[in-house]
Amino acid sequence: NIICSIVFGDRFDYEDKKFLDLIDWIEENNRLQISIQTQLYNFFPTVMDYVPGPHQKLIQNFEKVEKFTTDIVMEHQKTLDPTCPRDFIDSFLNKMEQEKGNHDSKFTVETLSRTTLDLFLAGTGTTSITLRFAVLILHKYPEIVG
Repeated sequence: NIICSIVFGDRFDYEDKKFLDLIDWIEENNRLQISIQTQLYNFFPTVMDYVPGPHQKLIQNFEKVEKFTTDIVMEHQKTLDPTCPRDFIDSFLNKMEQEKGNHDSKFTVETLSRTTLDLFLAGTGTTSITLRFAVLILHKYPEIVG
């Protein structure tokens, strides 16, 4: 939720169905990444597109997460107030407007969607893994708590 507030400008209720689905897709993808089919997909994506397996579910989940972030970007475009940026997305949209005449600009909606997704996935992944290991270490070595 901290990452959500920085990137999306809003926190989600912990009972929010969309938020819980998002977390489920990410966690499922973390489990699916260790399958041999997913590893083969990284080397032979064209061939593996036609082969059934857990890598297909990973792709579907990734597309759902990508749609989630793209929908938020589109909503931000509709409600943007350039004088009062709420978050990373608004700041990026403001920079896109500044770069509007520059045909070589990398500030595009596609770049925004991808960067937002990258920030969200990187932030949630590293934070949750760090917290899990911290709890594991505290459980294994309870004497350091006191």
